[in-house]
Order: sequence, then C-alpha cells, then structure tokens
Amino acid sequence: MRAWRVAGGSRPEVRSIFDGLAAKMQAGGARGTNMFDLDRFLEECRGALKETHPEGAIRDILTRTLAEPRDVERAFGVPREAGINPLYHSPELTVFNFVWAPGMSIWPHEHRMWAVIGLYGGREDNVFYRRKPGGIEEAGGRRLDAQDTVILGKDIIHSVTNPLAEFTGAIHVYGGDFFNTARVEWDAETREERAFDPERTKQLFKDANERYLRSKE
Repeated sequence: MRAWRVAGGSRPEVRSIFDGLAAKMQAGGARGTNMFDLDRFLEECRGALKETHPEGAIRDILTRTLAEPRDVERAFGVPREAGINPLYHSPELTVFNFVWAPGMSIWPHEHRMWAVIGLYGGREDNVFYRRKPGGIEEAGGRRLDAQDTVILGKDIIHSVTNPLAEFTGAIHVYGGDFFNTARVEWDAETREERAFDPERTKQLFKDANERYLRSKE
C-alpha cells in the first residue's frame, strides 16, 4: 500500500506542512498484515462520493472501520509524534491520519467543506463557534473518544484539544481539496480573524512535539 495517493495538484506552500509525514506513516507500519486495508478504505470513500449524501455514507464506512481500532493503529503505527499525515488527495476528497500530542490544542478554524472525523485512539474535545459581529462566540461542543465518529458541516467553525496525557489518533475525511481551498482561522486568545497560514500550523505541531519531549526528560 502506498501511504499517500495524490490525484490532483497542490500549492507547494500549503503542502509544505505535510512534507515527510507520509513517509513516516509508511515506515511506521502502514505495510503490515492486519484487518485494516487502506486501499480498500480509500476506494470505498471515493465510491461514497457518488451517493446523494456522501458524508453520511463515509461516516458509515469510518464507523465500520473503527469497530476494531487496534487494527487501524497497527496499520498506522502507535502514535509517537503529532502530525498531519496525508493519505489521499484529489479535487473532490482529501484524507488524513491526524495525530494530536498530549495536551495539544488548535485554535478555532473553518474547513469550507464537510468533514467526517473518527478516532482510533485517545480523545478530542471539540468546541464549536458561530460568527457574530466582530468575531465568533462559543456555540456548544462535542467530545470524541476512540471509535466515535462525527460529521462536520461545511460551515462549521471549531477548535480541537487533546486533554489526555497520551497521543490521540484520528482519521479525517474532507469533501473537497483541502490543500487548495482558501480558509480562515481565529486567534485562540483574541479571536481575531486571520487567513490560514500553513507555516503557523506547521509550527504548532513542531512546538507540541517539543513540549512532549521536554516532559519526558
């Protein structure tokens, strides 16, 4: 199995966030004998795009896949480093293996496309927001544990925190070209709106990994 299938072009400045991560996933055990078949999973996700409600069909696929979360973890390798590992990319579909470091948070952001998220280990605490004059305000939340899945609509704004002292592993499926879609995010403290910056996101994951390593010294 190839770890990253690309069916469309990507802006180099956006793809730079993910440089080298697909190779790490492959080296970490994507080739193995287990019940999780990445090729079949991606094929089913592509097929689901033909459905009237593809996000619902993909959630069904992901729920079935996560029925045996240890098989998924064996395929990707036990999470030991925060990262965004691209698995598939086309103009219609983008799939990632996300790994969140212990205690890691990412600021409020949007996707501008639907997303289906499922966890194979750890926990995600999602806070949802709605726009208001001059910024955003909190509008609920959702906790995800291993085997949980959720559909996020194309207009959803959320932030994510891993509150645990262990890594969280997840599969994220996006209904569009994640790399080449303009989007915005908000400062976690001031909630000031700003353009998505791939370098800022890259630094966020780097800092999270460095904090984790320091905590183990």
